[in-house]
Amino acid sequence: MHKSRLGTVIIDCQTDDLEREARFWGAALGGRVPTGEASGRYLDITGDAADPHVILQKVEHPSWIHIDIETDDIDAEVRRLEGLGAILVEKMERWTIMEAPSKHRFCIIGVCRDGFDEKANLWE
Repeated sequence: MHKSRLGTVIIDCQTDDLEREARFWGAALGGRVPTGEASGRYLDITGDAADPHVILQKVEHPSWIHIDIETDDIDAEVRRLEGLGAILVEKMERWTIMEAPSKHRFCIIGVCRDGFDEKANLWE
């Protein structure tokens, strides 16, 4: 048995100004954006602890949004999702990239938010 749940919404931004993009998404989603922290590739939008984590990621490819599913057993979650029709795209050191039957890409990651044990789905 293992558990999983929606962990993170990743907003991939092809941009030269990640902080500008974060201000938009923070306002759109009702989150707070730390200022002066956009020097790297990632910027968090802080919201309610019960909400999925929202991260802006500076990318070279066209902008899109993808999700991360957090789990306490990445291999078991990959097998479960393959059984539902997803395909494994690439296994990285800390996450696995998958593709849904609809061709949407998403990642399987380890547990990243509080409350996981109480609120995640339990799978046989």
